[in-house]
Amino acid sequence: MTTTERITDTLCIVGESPVWDATQAALYWVDIPAKSIGRWDSRSGTHRHWQVNQMVGCISLKQSGGLIAGMESGLFSIELGEVSEVSEISETDEPNKSPVATQRLLASPANMPVGTRFNDGRCDRQGRFWSGTMFLDMAAARAEGCLYRYTGDAGISSAFVSDLIVQNGLCWSPDGRTMYLSDSHASRQLIWAFDYDIDEGIPSNQRIFVDMNNYPGRPDGAAMDTDGCYWICGNDASCILRFTPEGKLDRKIDLPMTKPSMCAFGGDKLDTLYVTSISAGKPAGDDLAGAIFAVCTGVQGMPEAAFNG
Repeated sequence: MTTTERITDTLCIVGESPVWDATQAALYWVDIPAKSIGRWDSRSGTHRHWQVNQMVGCISLKQSGGLIAGMESGLFSIELGEVSEVSEISETDEPNKSPVATQRLLASPANMPVGTRFNDGRCDRQGRFWSGTMFLDMAAARAEGCLYRYTGDAGISSAFVSDLIVQNGLCWSPDGRTMYLSDSHASRQLIWAFDYDIDEGIPSNQRIFVDMNNYPGRPDGAAMDTDGCYWICGNDASCILRFTPEGKLDRKIDLPMTKPSMCAFGGDKLDTLYVTSISAGKPAGDDLAGAIFAVCTGVQGMPEAAFNG
């Protein structure tokens, strides 16, 4: 039986990019327009957040400590400082009372269009960081987004995928040889699969994996389990959908908020799916919009690789 539990009292404006840190038994995530990074300690139940000076779309852990992030103007290294035990922070706390993280620019794409920012991102199985860009005004439906790769040695790549409106759903199969990517804009709602060269870090052979126009919700953030099944948040549809490697829907989990945004496996056995959500544009009566939930799935997820640059 699937069980769902809210883990903090906080409500995000646009909660995104949950990342499980197994060494700390802690969950990290971002609130994009609030320019903040949150952390929840699963052992003590405490929560705190840090401010950054730009909108942060995604984060991944670094092997050397700290985080790598996709933000408004480029990719950044972020240090959060010492984590102290603090009481639960609720949505009533003022953001300007949060400690400020230390951030350092790593790279920016050449000729990044004005009005764009980085959105979804994570590391491949080999520890290379990938992230994509989007035009901030989603209503404009401008296909100016691109997907980039970053390594410490080579820096930021040229665009591997372009013509994206709202880049999302980035994920890799357990063996790393298939890459997944979605466009969550209402005019697209597609999930693609690519062949992925694990030695060179190059995707190829782009094809449609799932046409989400045939299923509830827009495809947002995703996670991968050990069976090679792809879990995608159905934004605007209060659900998470699980697709087999053949692209067949085999499970649907209903959620108590309308706009789930991204999911990530965590917990001691990696069988808990942590789900962030969005309160911006919520429908009337959705009192849990923006909350973060833990969903016991009974399925083991893949651990996320940390950035090795």
